[in-house]
Formats: sequence, structure tokens, C-alpha cells
Amino acid sequence: MRTKMVFFCVFLLVFFYFPLFSQTHTSVPLGNQIYYILEQAEVRGLCSPLPGTRPYTQSVVISAINEILDSPDTKKLTAMEREILEEYLDKFSKPEKGIDWQRGMWYGETAAGENDIPYSMNIGLFADIEASSGMYLSTDNHFGAEIWLGLYVNGDLGRKISYGFTFEGGLMRAPRNYLGDYWTFYEGYIHKESGTIYPDPNDEFANKEISVYSEPLTHFPYTYQKRWDSSIFYFSALTKYKSWPDGFAGGYSLPAELTGSFFNNKLITRLGRISHDWSSTAFGSSLAFNESARPFLAIEAEYHPVPWFSIASLTGFLEYHNTEGIYKSPKTNQNLFSVTMFQFRYKNYLFFDFIDAVVYPKRFELGYISPIINSFLYQNNSGKFDNMAITMNLKAQYPGLGNIWLSFFVDEMNLTTNLWTLDRQMVAIQGGMNIPLPFLAFSSLKMSYTKINPYTYTHHRNFVPWYGDLLMEKAYTNNGVGLGYYLPPNSDEILVRFSTMPAKNINTHFQYQLIRHGADFGSSAVDGSNLLSELGGDRGTDPVLKRFFLHDGAYQWLHIIKLGAEWNLSSLPIELYGEAGTVISYFTNTVGHNANSGKSHPYSIINTSEYPKSIGFIVKMGFRLFPR
Repeated sequence: MRTKMVFFCVFLLVFFYFPLFSQTHTSVPLGNQIYYILEQAEVRGLCSPLPGTRPYTQSVVISAINEILDSPDTKKLTAMEREILEEYLDKFSKPEKGIDWQRGMWYGETAAGENDIPYSMNIGLFADIEASSGMYLSTDNHFGAEIWLGLYVNGDLGRKISYGFTFEGGLMRAPRNYLGDYWTFYEGYIHKESGTIYPDPNDEFANKEISVYSEPLTHFPYTYQKRWDSSIFYFSALTKYKSWPDGFAGGYSLPAELTGSFFNNKLITRLGRISHDWSSTAFGSSLAFNESARPFLAIEAEYHPVPWFSIASLTGFLEYHNTEGIYKSPKTNQNLFSVTMFQFRYKNYLFFDFIDAVVYPKRFELGYISPIINSFLYQNNSGKFDNMAITMNLKAQYPGLGNIWLSFFVDEMNLTTNLWTLDRQMVAIQGGMNIPLPFLAFSSLKMSYTKINPYTYTHHRNFVPWYGDLLMEKAYTNNGVGLGYYLPPNSDEILVRFSTMPAKNINTHFQYQLIRHGADFGSSAVDGSNLLSELGGDRGTDPVLKRFFLHDGAYQWLHIIKLGAEWNLSSLPIELYGEAGTVISYFTNTVGHNANSGKSHPYSIINTSEYPKSIGFIVKMGFRLFPR
């Protein structure tokens, strides 16, 4: 009882007298521009290789900036680049005591104990307000909005432990179009043993029909990230939980973390609900654990014992996608996610990652949680109930000239059958390069190609012993969003992005993408093109279960050109941002296509009511008050 009173008194002391402090070991949000800056510094050889496990803690960022500024090669920095780094160093360093209107914070701290251990608490506010529009030739125009207000509390519990809690409430509108329906198994699928389609929805091989919607019409394709947790609420029915804000609706978000850093950042532990991006490749390119994924509560640890090796492991509770209500939807979405990454590097020249991940129905499966056991092989010991994945990344870099990388994600493979045509080769590949440019500050050119085979990231629903007669969903997703790359299965992408900082407080980018994706709706839908697709039948011999990219049905082609910028006003606590560009969309379809032929067919551009051509202009503008 006495111990509880001591903790309670310390909490009151900190809460009422020391409200705001720039915390040391909590994470820097992945949307912060500092990740791009540090990536370019590493490519140019201005700092030691940084971990591939993002987000970084604030102390890691400060250490990296100091290393760059103190480097013998600091002459490689322009005067503007030095100013940029010093500004970020000031932003992440401890502020002066009292009110700081530029950061929207009030700082104070205290010390307790014989060794003057620091304790602190921060309380701050922020806002993020955005308007977006999509204007389409020959169709209606659309308007979207995001209005978010947030309150955060964070600080330090001594020199090793930091905490952060955030509550965000928002109004949002992101209109979509209903496109049609899609079968999880290919349409007309007949199970071999019974000769039927299994109309009983409770059967393990039932062909489930799902509704398909377009990407949000007021955002560029595959860029919209759900900011709300769980569900959204319409004001006309506050007690009903919905899955998407086609009209104005409310929602909330609850990021939080408790992070410890030990041995000079060599060991970092965290219990938190935040976003991640794990890979030594370019930021945002991970095929295994991407920044585009929704956050979830997890416990994790990173250990960097020597410069050439590190290990990270995470286990967390995935969240359900509310498509059928708050009671029915989670019944079949009760999953854990465990991932371990081994990183090997040779100085600043060669990097290799091995990532082992698994999505599995909730249970205390120690073999998946433990980083010393390979989950991919361990499944053979525990039973074939789970969704396994392995990723390998290889990056070669010459500081100052740039780097090239190759990534290989394996969801399922059969090395004894045809590697090039069978659907069961559920893999994704990516190759790219990042080239620093010698003009302007922190300028770069990024180019990449990504190919995701049909059914990659998906998994067949089945019964598991500890959930009785429930068919459990085990796709590589969290809250309906992929954990891996942001593209759906049966897609490819060519991406070219130029980024630069023409002024100290301005960063800009120009980007072109060509994305091609198999249609997951309509009369010429291609099986395996949706995250909820299921691969059934005789996977080794069934002629239907073969892939012929672009030659086996309807495919959407997207040409995306956009220009964007962020401007942090130095005299005001405001950051302005915007993006504008065009999206040219059309479909191709095969001639004489037969869904059950398992053959390649020639294709041509079409323009029908089912698969129309479209030209759209997207504009997004917003501002952040007290940006974090």
C-alpha cells in the first residue's frame, strides 16, 4: 500500500507541476521529413548506417544528426543543409523552460532520488486540417476532408524510459464508388471432391462473395491511409459502427508507447501502438512491414550488439476490419502477428535483411514469439494453420553515388513446379535505386519496379482447433489494410520520384507512377486480385490456377503524375502542405477470354460502362498547427 502511495504522489507531482518536455526515447512519427533527410545522409556517407527498423527514437535521431554535423566529411554539406540539420536538432532537443508557442508546449522537469533522476510530463495540442478534391472528365466531381484535433501527453520516467500517449478525434470524408462484387475463390469454382460450389457459408471451401469499392476519389490511388481506429460514426446513428466515411463521419485514434533505451541505444524495447517500416531498402518500400499498414498494439525489441549485425522482433495483436458490425466482424478476425528481422551489413557498402513473419489466430505460440526459432519451419511442428512469410532484402551502396536494392517476399512457393505460371507461386519482387543529386539541398532520384503475384498476402480461410466451427481469416492484413506493400495482389508498379529541398523550410517532390492491377470486379475479373482472395483446388495441376499477367482478363492501367510540397513557416507554428496532379485510367481486356481456359490471350484497350476510361485531376491542400 505504501509503495502505491509513493507512485501516486510522484504522478501528481509530475502532472500538476511539470507539464511538457521534449521526450528522449519515444518514437519520431514516420511522416516526419527527418527520415528522408537521414536516408540521404546515409547514402552520401555522412553518417553510420542506421537501423532498418523504423520508427527511430528521438535519441537515435539526435545522435545521427550530431554525427553528421561533427563528421570529418562535413564539408560535403552545403550551408543550407547545415541549417536544415541544425533546425531539426533544435526541434528534437530539450526546449527552454516555460511556454513554447512555436511548438505548442509548456516545458518543465524535476529530479528525484539520490542520483537526480529526471521525471517529466508534456501536455500539448495539435491540429491537422486538409481539404481534397477529385475532378473527373465526363463524371461527377468529389470533395473530401480530414479535420483532426489531438492531445498528447509524454515525457520521461528517468533517463532510460520514455512514454507517450495521444488522443486524436477527427471528422473525415473520403468518397468511393461501388464497383461490383468479387468471389474469394475464382467465379464458378467447383470443389473437386463434392462437385459443388459449396453454397453453405459455414463450409471451409465456400465461395464467398464480397463487395468491391474504388480507391478514394479525392486522393491519388493507393495513397490514402485510414487515420481512424476501429470504426467510424455517422452523426445520424452514433451507436452504429461503420467501416468507411463516404459522407462526413467521426472517428478517433489512440497511438501510445512505452519505450526504453539501454546501452547507448544498442538495446531498445517498446510496448506501443504505432506504425512501423522495416527494411534496409528505401524508406516506404518494404514488402514485409510497410509504413502504409495500420498500427496495432505490440511488444518489440531491437538489439544492435555490433556494427555489422542487429536483430529485431515484434509480436502484436492485429485488429479486425468492420465490414459486418462490431460483433460479427471480429469473430473471424482474431489474429496475432509476429515478425523477426536479422540485419547484416558490411560498413556502409552492403546490407542484407532476413525477415520472418507470420499471421496466426490468437494463442500463446512460443515458437512464433521467440526470435531464435524460424517461424516458417516451425509451422511444420505445430500444424499447418497459419499464414507464413519470408522476406530477403539485399542492398549495395557506394556512398556519394547511391545504392541499388533487390527485395524478395515469399508467401507461398512450390519449387518442384513451374515457377513462372502457377498461381501458387505467391511471391513479390522489387528492385530499385536511390541516387543523390549534387544540386540543391538533400536532393535525390528514386526509381523502383515492384511486381506482386496473384494471391500474395492472401490466405485460405479454414477451421482451427481452438476456435471450433468458425472460419478464421488469416490474410496478411490489419484492419483490412495490408501489412506489406501498399499495392494489392496481381499488380505491378514503375515508380520514379524526384525529391529536393529548395529552401530551408520547404521540401518538394515530383513523382510518376505506372500501376497495373487485375480487376477484382465485373465480368472479366481476374482471380487472386484482392486481399480477400482464396486459392483453392488442385494448386499444382488445375489449369485455371495459372497466371498470365495482363493476358487473363481485365486490368486497370493507372498513369499518375503529381507534384507536392511542404512549407514549415519559420515565424509561425504552422506547416502548409499540398499535392496536385493527374490520374489517367483505362482498362485492357483479352480477346476471346475464357476464365477456365488457363491460357494466355492477346489484350487491347477497352472503354465500356463496366471498365471505363477516366481522366482525373486531384488536388489536396492542408495545414498542420504545431506540427509534430
